[in-house]
Amino acid sequence: MKNNIRNFCIIAHIDHGKSTLADRLLQLTGTLTDREMKNQTLDDMDLEQERGITIKSHAVTMSYKAKDGDTYILNLIDTPGHVDFTYEVSRSIAACEGALLVVDASQGIEAQTLSNLYLAMAQDLEIIPVINKIDLPAAQPEHVANQVKDLIGCIDSEIVFTSAKTGEGVDELLDKIITVIPPPKGTDDAPLKALIFDSMYDQFRGAVAYIKVVEGSIRQGDKIKMFNQDTQFDVEEIGILKLERIRRNVLSAGEVGYLITGTKTAHDIKVGDTVTHAKNGAPQPLSGYQEIKPMVYSGVFPVSTEDYDDLKDSLEKLKLNDSSLVYTPESSTALGFGFRVGYLGLLHMEIIHERLEREYDMSVINTFPNVTYNVYMTNGEVEVVTNPKDFDMSRDIQRVEEPFINAQIITLTEHIGPIMKLSLERRGVYIATDYIDETRVVLKYNFPLSEVIFDFFDRLKSVSRGYASFDYELAGYQPTDMARLDILLNGEKIDALAAIIHKDKAYHYGEKICKKLKDIIPRQMFDCAIQAAIGSRIIARTTVKALRKDVLAKCYGGDISRKRKLLEKQKKGKKKMKQIGSVELPQEAFLALLKVDE
Repeated sequence: MKNNIRNFCIIAHIDHGKSTLADRLLQLTGTLTDREMKNQTLDDMDLEQERGITIKSHAVTMSYKAKDGDTYILNLIDTPGHVDFTYEVSRSIAACEGALLVVDASQGIEAQTLSNLYLAMAQDLEIIPVINKIDLPAAQPEHVANQVKDLIGCIDSEIVFTSAKTGEGVDELLDKIITVIPPPKGTDDAPLKALIFDSMYDQFRGAVAYIKVVEGSIRQGDKIKMFNQDTQFDVEEIGILKLERIRRNVLSAGEVGYLITGTKTAHDIKVGDTVTHAKNGAPQPLSGYQEIKPMVYSGVFPVSTEDYDDLKDSLEKLKLNDSSLVYTPESSTALGFGFRVGYLGLLHMEIIHERLEREYDMSVINTFPNVTYNVYMTNGEVEVVTNPKDFDMSRDIQRVEEPFINAQIITLTEHIGPIMKLSLERRGVYIATDYIDETRVVLKYNFPLSEVIFDFFDRLKSVSRGYASFDYELAGYQPTDMARLDILLNGEKIDALAAIIHKDKAYHYGEKICKKLKDIIPRQMFDCAIQAAIGSRIIARTTVKALRKDVLAKCYGGDISRKRKLLEKQKKGKKKMKQIGSVELPQEAFLALLKVDE
């Protein structure tokens, strides 16, 4: 039975046809009838359908009768395509013995093709190269095949040419999966080791873990424990994953399925954890587990202060379906009560924001996103700063460290110049240039994460006319010269507009923010000073001029002293108004921070 199991995943860059190929495999294996078929079947979230990306990974079991007459069980473990979800991709890959490397015949190898390929090679997976979209008029299958051969050292007969849209070549691909990808190795008699490669939340059954049984077997009613969480549960239900859950009494080594323990909190089930029996279990967990750490933080506040409780409930429900979401309560003098939310990256932040608005009908304000900083004090203490208002420059700071990334940018050779200029602007440190072929090149850079989380990708697409692709991995923390930039309105600090920024860029950034806010803040009955400051030093300033009533309109002659008297009276009134008046900050002021370079 185990010899007839094939566990594989599909790895590809965004929009190279991964989800369409999955649809075609489901159709050809009879898992779905033509009537049930729809585009992006495994991408069941509205956002996934609209954006054409996979946000949550999925798994599905297919039965396929091969040409040799045997029936094979094919477990497709789908993976997210975006760099923000690299850890989820690595866990999905760890649950497989093989991978389909899908490359678009019109676009060739892109940045995430490389990064996901290296993840698969690190797990020693059997790679099947697939050149997809060969039906497109702009397709260059032979040219792209040469790129793939240079990359992984395969031969022509190992490459499968397909069109997931028309179904051409998919039959041949299914045969390749059976002949090339090896069956799983584990034995049923060994102590239980099962990898949790994903989880989701069912409102009726609680947290559901998606597992791959590596060693041993698991039965309904077993007492199990989670290695890294050190918690114990009873197995309420196990089974396999077609497009719905199908109950089974036992899952053996090599099989992929689901596990329900009855726990109502997603925190109890962590992606990458190892499941074993509470008694006579495995002595060691599977390798590769790590806590998912947010890399980008942002304040999320309700537009209307009375919606705070609704926002809290919405975030709680979202966390059940997204275990990587982290949030803590915070308050702001400008925006009231809200939450400090941690994300895996900027796309993750965008998705959470959109899901709050769509699924929970919440209107929220997102403050300026920032990364985490390690602040080392002279007395030996280390503080992890996720909020600019916690970055106190008056204390004895020895050094500040910020996270850096190793990035690779794949582009056409003609765009190297503009991309290098952009990288220099973003404090990028050049590492190397590798040529894929005579027209495409890989540029390798070391960047501070804070420089790429805002609009770097948009700028990169602009300067390369849409031809560049970008991918990165974390490279640890490095010392850097950072400062907290405060924005003051009439001498009062607005904590929600504070930012941690490199000292070399502070003046330029402060000046731009002041000019942006001048255009956005409505005029008052008194002058409103907008200032940017580092500590007690003002580095930029502009003024929103007061709306003035013409008090001299009724003076149509007479002595000048009458006019002076009226002007002095108006001046005193303005001064008093400035002392008691407050400036209303419109929501656009916070959006302006994200578009400061435009």
